[in-house]
Amino acid sequence: MNKLVVIFLALIAGFTHVTVAQEFHKDVIETVGGDLTITFIGHGTLMFEYQDNVIHIDPWTRLADYTKLPKADLIMITHDHGDHLDIEAIEACKKEGTQIVLTELCRKKIKQGEVLKNGDYYSFAGISIEAVAAYNILARRGNGQPYHKKGDGNGYIISFVNTRVYVAGDTELIPEMNKFPQINIAFLPMNLPYTMSPEMVAMVADKLEPDILYPYHFGETNTQLLTKVLMGRGIDVRIRAMK
Repeated sequence: MNKLVVIFLALIAGFTHVTVAQEFHKDVIETVGGDLTITFIGHGTLMFEYQDNVIHIDPWTRLADYTKLPKADLIMITHDHGDHLDIEAIEACKKEGTQIVLTELCRKKIKQGEVLKNGDYYSFAGISIEAVAAYNILARRGNGQPYHKKGDGNGYIISFVNTRVYVAGDTELIPEMNKFPQINIAFLPMNLPYTMSPEMVAMVADKLEPDILYPYHFGETNTQLLTKVLMGRGIDVRIRAMK
């Protein structure tokens, strides 16, 4: 009897863990086209809801049970690394008519979706999307190759009417940012040696001057360092569970 009780309690604990894991923080941003709801799934993974459309960005099954989340009208993939390109998550997100935008390397791996190269534009349900560069200049592997090569990955500037959201993907401070339009909300990666330090993220924030900055994909980085550096700069730095 005691053994059965232990097994039963273990099953309950396991079920509770799954339930808690699906309780993600959400922010609601007012735009002239309606509310934009941002769900922070973790790491580099996000979900946007806007005008009855659901957008999944870099869905990853390690972080969520996608059979229990809203199905995607649009899936956006930044690059082909395993923590961003997860075919199991993509299949779980999909429904009839789901559109997928991704890079050429991602398309070669999963054999579906529309390729966007840096500088390409895409229109979806009145939402304008620009694929922008995302790569390393300084951060390199032991063999001298950058962790993220120029042209291999995308960041995305997503325009919800006049509210522009920049999802940077895996990048550093790069010259292409000098030509970006006004950014209202920025998701910037902060995880050495792969992307940026808090100080470099602050440099990007100073350049882009977003109203709201979400550091994401930050691993064990001390996010308070970023908050301290940007204190008094007029940027709303919001820390969410995005390790």
